[in-house]
Amino acid sequence: MLRSMGQELLTGSDEDPRVTELRTAVSRLRRELAAHPAEFPDRAVAEDELAALDAMAVGGNPEIPRLRRSLLLIAAAIGSVSALAKSLGEVRNAVELFGGPPPR
Repeated sequence: MLRSMGQELLTGSDEDPRVTELRTAVSRLRRELAAHPAEFPDRAVAEDELAALDAMAVGGNPEIPRLRRSLLLIAAAIGSVSALAKSLGEVRNAVELFGGPPPR
């Protein structure tokens, strides 16, 4: 995993390392959510927003406000599911690579 924005990809790809990190984190959370046996009311919201994050990442230049909005919706939808907390944290960290939290 990338630990800072200063690291470069070693694969020879031209893809932004932040995008790679986001795609990896989103993919992991999507797999874990799909495998989670419990149904909860906002599961579809989480799945839709993860798909949106993935689509933004594939585009290569995601909009930071949209990334944050999707993250907030995902966290609200699955935040109480402790089994997904680690992967959700990884998505949050990947989103923050595009810029820290908005100024207050």
